[in-house]
Amino acid sequence: MEKISYKLPVFEGPMDLLLHLISKHKLNIYDIPILELVEQYVDAVRQMQEEDMEVASEFLEMAARLVYMKTVSLLPVHEEADQLKKELTGELLEYRDCQLMAQKLAAHTDGFDHYTREPQVFEADTTYTRLHEPEELLRAYLSAVGKGKRRLPPPVESFTAIVSHKIVSVGSKVAFILRRLIRGQKQRLGSFFEIAPSRSDMVATFLAMLELMKARRVRVDGDGEGAQVLLLRHSEKQAHFFEAEEAEHL
Repeated sequence: MEKISYKLPVFEGPMDLLLHLISKHKLNIYDIPILELVEQYVDAVRQMQEEDMEVASEFLEMAARLVYMKTVSLLPVHEEADQLKKELTGELLEYRDCQLMAQKLAAHTDGFDHYTREPQVFEADTTYTRLHEPEELLRAYLSAVGKGKRRLPPPVESFTAIVSHKIVSVGSKVAFILRRLIRGQKQRLGSFFEIAPSRSDMVATFLAMLELMKARRVRVDGDGEGAQVLLLRHSEKQAHFFEAEEAEHL
């Protein structure tokens, strides 16, 4: 192939340069001779650099792409090379068609770079033409109804458990435990929880027992169901106080 020896024009991109080379040397765009095209393309890019022309990165990227295609085409199996050549051919044909259309449009612009026309009225057909199965419509309806309900405020019944929830103080359970122990110096640990009317009472009783043990007012002997709670001596006066206070309220 004859080596390029002319002053290069400014190309819009690597595809523009490839089409120029194919046209210049009358190559078959549907069966591109990659080995020859690589040499011509690399020489053109090198000449652009020698003439201090700005070479965009896409030109160098295409050069690397062509060199890789040339490399794989030298292998015994040409499946990858044929695929890469097919992709490049498709891109070149698409780019060429865009150029041809741009030239045809430019011929009808009469020196203008844009088109104008009067607004046109279109009759829009708003008839719904899609068909749906009954099950699909039912699911859509249930989904829409569910979303509507989620926007509504919750019913009053939802707050019943919160508003009517009984608050049991740990202090009241401390007094309760001491009053029971003053009547009998020792009580079975499980008996304090068996008479608890609610979970809140059980939790408050448990915390009260821990507080009394921490303050050394009571002591728990044994483990399991046989555990016993014993009132310590220095807490007897305080237990009597709670018992007297209870009698006054009665």
